[in-house]
Amino acid sequence: MPELLLVIVVVLFILFLTGFRVAQQYERALVFRFGRFMATRTPGLFWIIPLGVERAVKVDMRVFTDGVEQQEAMTRDNVPVKANAVIWYRIVKPDLAIIEVQNVRNAVIQVALTTLRNLIGQHTLDDVLKDREKLAIMLKDRVDQVTEAWGVEIQAVEMKNVEIPASMQRAMAQEAEALREKRARIIKAEAELEAAVKLREAADEIMRTPAALELRRMQMLTEIGAEQNTMTVVMMPSEFVSAARAFAEGAPVLPKERDAPAIDG
Repeated sequence: MPELLLVIVVVLFILFLTGFRVAQQYERALVFRFGRFMATRTPGLFWIIPLGVERAVKVDMRVFTDGVEQQEAMTRDNVPVKANAVIWYRIVKPDLAIIEVQNVRNAVIQVALTTLRNLIGQHTLDDVLKDREKLAIMLKDRVDQVTEAWGVEIQAVEMKNVEIPASMQRAMAQEAEALREKRARIIKAEAELEAAVKLREAADEIMRTPAALELRRMQMLTEIGAEQNTMTVVMMPSEFVSAARAFAEGAPVLPKERDAPAIDG
């Protein structure tokens, strides 16, 4: 009889030991008793009723990083694009993540996938390419609204890559080249206009101060002499030029020869 009692005590003690569980710091344990949710256990050592009476389901509370596979969608201006994304999220309510949805990670990815396709269809190609940060924020908010009922918090969503057809890439390259050429011509025209204004101001200054012309001429000779060339420069006083101009302006103009009178035969 004492031996039987000892065996029973040993068996009960072993069963008692089999009920201990350990949850890591980043885990929470949900305890179900006969299939009914009872409580959530915090990290550390805890005990459940063995022999299948209670069951512990551990939930990882760390941030998950999952990639949304590449999706082909049509933009609002009917341009086919391929886009993928990366989503960061974490479980904040482990009971909802286990009870309300079968596979929370797969559910979050599918929601992000569908939302990404719908979001691209609501915007033009220019918006998708230029406002990727804005679209990422909108994608995060929409996915978070759906996953909130599952106890999941969306940390961030980033559009990883956007691919467009080769024909559209060539068209965009031609457009960019045309815009650059337009800006180059505008800059060149503005430079010519500014140079013309400066030249006019310089001419006005030289007309007011004739000595400035001589200084400019000497500067040009200095610049020419600094270069190694075979150019020959002949210096002429400015009075010769002024005298030649005055002579040209004051020379009488010879009258044109009159047509000879017609002689009747």
